[in-house]
Amino acid sequence: MTQYDFDTLADRTIDNARKWDKNIVYKKFTHARADFIPLWIADMDFKAAPEIRQALVRMAENGAYGYTYPTERWYQSVINWQLRRHHNRVEHDWITLGYGTVPNMHVIIQALLKPNDAVLLNTPVYGPFAYAAEHNQRKVISIPLIKEHNRYQLNWTKIEEAMKTQHPKLTFFCNPHNPSGRVWNKEELTQMAQLCQKYHVLLVSDEVHSEQIMQGEFISSLQLDRQYLDNLVMFTSPNKAFNLGGLKLSYSIIPNPEIRQKLRQQYARNSVTSPNVPGQIAMTTAYEKGDAWLDQCTNYIKENLAITKEAIKKNFKGWQMMEMDSSYLPWVDISESKIDMHTIAKIMAEKAGVIVGIGDDYVANADNFIRLNLGTSHALIKQAMERMAEVWQEYQN
Repeated sequence: MTQYDFDTLADRTIDNARKWDKNIVYKKFTHARADFIPLWIADMDFKAAPEIRQALVRMAENGAYGYTYPTERWYQSVINWQLRRHHNRVEHDWITLGYGTVPNMHVIIQALLKPNDAVLLNTPVYGPFAYAAEHNQRKVISIPLIKEHNRYQLNWTKIEEAMKTQHPKLTFFCNPHNPSGRVWNKEELTQMAQLCQKYHVLLVSDEVHSEQIMQGEFISSLQLDRQYLDNLVMFTSPNKAFNLGGLKLSYSIIPNPEIRQKLRQQYARNSVTSPNVPGQIAMTTAYEKGDAWLDQCTNYIKENLAITKEAIKKNFKGWQMMEMDSSYLPWVDISESKIDMHTIAKIMAEKAGVIVGIGDDYVANADNFIRLNLGTSHALIKQAMERMAEVWQEYQN
């Protein structure tokens, strides 16, 4: 079996990576160290799988980049991937190609909700869920998650009360949860589906973070009983798993033909037609040839997670990393430190030269959290943890 190299990182200046861009970092932290290590924006620094790179080189050297269409090969790659990796039996007609999961959120709100209709969110959660509602003149109902035994739990009482009294038309449900990495189990998925069906709330499941599982088992919403599938929209993409976010391609899986048609009609109104040429090639190749690379990448990130867990436990008094089932983005509760997240982020940027994410980006109920990014080399993670530990110990003293 091919052994892939995750220690040799890509040159992130060539792709104009936001997370590494000094002008962008200095706008956020004016006095950040010049040799900063960016552990914030959620993309990885690894080179894409060589199979993907080779396919893109062939496309680039061919020299034609004109209008295209979703190919039958692309559809089949999605069907095969969903069956092979997630045990989902997906029909061809259920699949609709999109230009990214975040644009899909805007499109489905435009297609199905009227101005002032409401979207229900369990917070903290991925910020663009709220932006998609608010930027389209829809309301947001925020239900705080319950932190219990270092994991989030859904607040079923408040969810049902909100559905019953505030009548949201749709809920964006993050599975696995972003930012904590929590994977919801089959019982939790079923209970959410039952409530959505009972109160006529469309269940929209974002499953983008489902490919890199750190522990346990991921259960897709498409594993729900058939009776719930008519009220389900699933959004996903290979972008987080294979680091393809800049290619702007994703897809939806919608069993209900009426909902699916409304989504497609809104795409037509927005003049979204042919897919991105390199994006379709990269996605198809990832789904056909990327299993071994993804498995090795996941194992590499698990080692970064072990390094980070040990460092936080040993060196960061007042910090608690939440149990993370998926992805490469630890969610750290810093409330016991009695120091606010903005101060910690500033200290780490200026003194340690490590750029971290903060809870401001996650809608609500995230005032005492920072987020890290483990999608980089062991060497950089070790260096970042050492720098941060030294600064934290000095600051505490």
